[in-house]
Amino acid sequence: MLQQLEKADTVRRMVAPRTARKHKAALGQYMTPSSVARFMASLFPASSLRTCRLLDAGAGVGALSCAFLDRWVAGGFGFEAVEATAYEVDGNLRDHLTRHLTGYRNVTPRIIAGDFIELATADDLFTVKQPTGYTHAILNPPYKKIHSDSPHRLALRRAGIETVNLYSAFVALAVADAAPGGQVVAIIPRSFCNGPYYRPFRDFILERAAIRHMHLFESRSKAFKDDEVLQENVIIRLERGGVQGPVTVSTSTDDSFSDLVTHEHPFERIVLPDDPEQFIHVPTSPEKSAIELSPAIRFMLADLGIKVSTGPVVDFRLKEHLRDMPGEGTVPLLYPGHFSGSGTTWPIEDLKKPNAIERNAETEKWLYPSGFYCAVRRFSSKEEKRRIVASVVEPDAFGGAPVLGFENHLNLFHENRRGLPEALARGLAVFLNTTAVDAHFRRFNGHTQVNATDLKLMKYPSRKALTRLGEWAMRQGTLTQDQIDAKLETLTE
Repeated sequence: MLQQLEKADTVRRMVAPRTARKHKAALGQYMTPSSVARFMASLFPASSLRTCRLLDAGAGVGALSCAFLDRWVAGGFGFEAVEATAYEVDGNLRDHLTRHLTGYRNVTPRIIAGDFIELATADDLFTVKQPTGYTHAILNPPYKKIHSDSPHRLALRRAGIETVNLYSAFVALAVADAAPGGQVVAIIPRSFCNGPYYRPFRDFILERAAIRHMHLFESRSKAFKDDEVLQENVIIRLERGGVQGPVTVSTSTDDSFSDLVTHEHPFERIVLPDDPEQFIHVPTSPEKSAIELSPAIRFMLADLGIKVSTGPVVDFRLKEHLRDMPGEGTVPLLYPGHFSGSGTTWPIEDLKKPNAIERNAETEKWLYPSGFYCAVRRFSSKEEKRRIVASVVEPDAFGGAPVLGFENHLNLFHENRRGLPEALARGLAVFLNTTAVDAHFRRFNGHTQVNATDLKLMKYPSRKALTRLGEWAMRQGTLTQDQIDAKLETLTE
């Protein structure tokens, strides 16, 4: 006899292709494949509770609930009965959901037609301090931004939750509404691990729950391949009110889990004790990285007298002042395309971006004095080998231009909006282009954007060590990746 999960997955494969992309986007809807649902259900610890109170918010056709209940039916839990509460806003899916959850004995299904955030925050019993009692929650929440003045944002704020996306809102509500010791397993985009926008969400979760397990898919595109999802996802298990201890981290290439690898890490490797932003790292190896092992890499940018900022020229806001090629009254405008392994190239005729910006009263405040800077691209393509790509801004390339414009797709290392000494700029670029730095960065950054905040909170060698590194690079000429990586190992304070 088919398990209910297999029935739900058959419906998913039938319904998903027929659902308009616009409809999915409006709801942030991505249905869970059966292999992922089964793995998520396997992460819950064994339990001998008499009654399980299960939450599945944004339940779709019920794949996650079915995976959990199939495990129970097969003897994976000691419950005598299950009360299953499933929220689903999409009327096209609720009939399927109802049919799948009513197919179990000793399960009391409660199918709620409506918006989980609105209903959960409107509940008079809701409070983030006195959880009302789900013993288990299994979630694939919707992925969609929440605008700052939207009803969702205001409702969450009233409940003490500040966040910027539906997925983090769902997880926060599930944790808040869980019983002490309640287990929450969710598959969510990894973007919550870093960045200032998710800081309140990270604080909320870490104050109320212990992280027990994280699973990372090494391929961006395969966990939800039927829905063409390219966001990097993580599966996380949280325990409401748990005492934080070591964290299990597992990885697999894709949703077949055929090459599953599991390690345990002390929590100090997950959230660094001295990190004010509480970035969540996902180490994929028990061995410490070169960045962690090196006693020379222990300084913050502030210790070095260096700042990092996002390029201030937002081109569409200054469109009337942009010029395809330099001319009278213009100064260079630099995009990522102007930088490569061979150095700075400007202007570039076929760049498809403007090469210059007028220097006038409207633009002056956005321009930097000409000099040596270290620039890092803010975005990489989906499957690019490197996340961090650093280059040196070489003032000789601009024909004596007194000031430069840096477009918003660049991050810029500078000293109070002025250039750096050449050796320091080159040393920074060499350090940032090492394989070790890129690997370290990927532990807490799960998307293609490199924010200035991410770069600001990393550890660096001392100013003297970076200068020596730059001087070495200037003597070498063209550097290979092997040379750069080998040099990092010899770095001293």
